[in-house]
Amino acid sequence: MNICVFGAASPTIDPKYIKMTEELGETLAKRGHGLVFGGGGNGLMGAAARGFQRGNGRIVGVIPKFFNDEEIEAICDFCDELIYTDTMRERKQTMEDRADAFVVVPGGIGTYEEFFEVLTLKQLCRHSKPIAVYNINGYYDSLHRTMLEAMEKNFISENCSVLYNLTDDVEEIIKTVEGPAASLDVKKLKRG
Repeated sequence: MNICVFGAASPTIDPKYIKMTEELGETLAKRGHGLVFGGGGNGLMGAAARGFQRGNGRIVGVIPKFFNDEEIEAICDFCDELIYTDTMRERKQTMEDRADAFVVVPGGIGTYEEFFEVLTLKQLCRHSKPIAVYNINGYYDSLHRTMLEAMEKNFISENCSVLYNLTDDVEEIIKTVEGPAASLDVKKLKRG
């Protein structure tokens, strides 16, 4: 199974996030999974890749050409396959297409965008792939509160809470990504 990990590229992240993401990657790789990710060598992207490498997992990086041309961020130099795309949109599409499941680790704007895109597509029944959000050190607690408030105020259907699993437990992440595909009904998930 190919696990797509979305996460931060920043090289200035607290080491506790790095360590836990590396451990998650190694655990997933030792269970026979491969990594599909944004191709970055720093931050939690790099941590995920190093973990999968330690666990002998296959690593596929996907990065836009302009990241290399403009030296936007370090590129992971030990990918088994490195795919260059023309745009960010193509990058996300490639990662989504190659993934069997998604794990969201802490990150910034890009990570939020990636999470909400795969969540929206799942809500619209365009895929049924598992989505796990790794809530390291409570990083996503405020996002969870925001989602609950949106549900309470009827901006999001309460049924959408079954579309992803937010947890700080690696065993729960494994159960989520290795679990059966969800049976989804767009009319129960989408208001409108």
